[in-house]
Amino acid sequence: MAGLLGRLRRRLRAAGLPEAEALDLLALALGKGRLEALLAREVPKEAEEKALRLLEKRLQGYPLQYLLGEVEFFGLPLRVEEGVLIPRPETEGLVELALRLPLPRAARILDVGTGSGAIALALKAHLPEAEVHATEIDPKALALARENARRLGLEVIFHQAPLTGGLRDLDLLVSNPPYLPEAYRAEAPKELRYENPQALYAGEEGLSVARPLAAEAWQALKPGGYLLLELAPENVHLLAGELRARGWEEVAVLRDLAGRDRYLRARRPPQEAEGEKGPLPSPGLGLHHHPHPDHPPPPPEEA
Repeated sequence: MAGLLGRLRRRLRAAGLPEAEALDLLALALGKGRLEALLAREVPKEAEEKALRLLEKRLQGYPLQYLLGEVEFFGLPLRVEEGVLIPRPETEGLVELALRLPLPRAARILDVGTGSGAIALALKAHLPEAEVHATEIDPKALALARENARRLGLEVIFHQAPLTGGLRDLDLLVSNPPYLPEAYRAEAPKELRYENPQALYAGEEGLSVARPLAAEAWQALKPGGYLLLELAPENVHLLAGELRARGWEEVAVLRDLAGRDRYLRARRPPQEAEGEKGPLPSPGLGLHHHPHPDHPPPPPEEA
């Protein structure tokens, strides 16, 4: 067993991949947990052959998370599959920032572009009294998010709809939208080829989704509600400046654990004149979307 594990490690190291993945591949081939695989005295010939096949696929750039079929996100085991965005550690930072906000106990929260459901499910797990919604346009991702919610026993209201889905009276709108500039495709790691490009790339500046989302967010949030986005260091300051110019308050760019400018936090002004809609485009300009008919937005909460 030690010989096979060493062989896997050497091949991974030579390819510039983490050696620790060797144990994951061996465990998957054996159908055991990582500790059981590490303690195994013998590896059947069939399992050895499977481990080497898995290694070859990994060396071609196939993501380890897709091979394993699961990823841990904010302490939750989430199913993942090819074509759906893999939740990343940077997005865990987005959840941490959301949990630090001064939200009401029964906050109304929307996760836009939920993918596997990672953000929405993590927030629901830590804010059990919150009413958590999630939108997604990709049917495959939406089905996976619903499956993860069922497996975890977490109640999230899913909508097959773009952007805010027409929801209103939110305390928090949070999103990890596609934010990579189109030009990045030429230099992107080969692992990204297996994820949905719609969940990764967003036009020349990487803001072709975040901009209309911010426009809808003004209408979707209650006065005093928060917008929280994960973006790229190359474009987060650009959108932050645009939001300040359009009347958002408490606009801040925050860093991830690696020290990179990553998150954008903004607040709709708590006090607004009666009937004030803010300086952003109104639904009449074509940025408003209706929710999926199976999931109409709930009525506004009583004051």
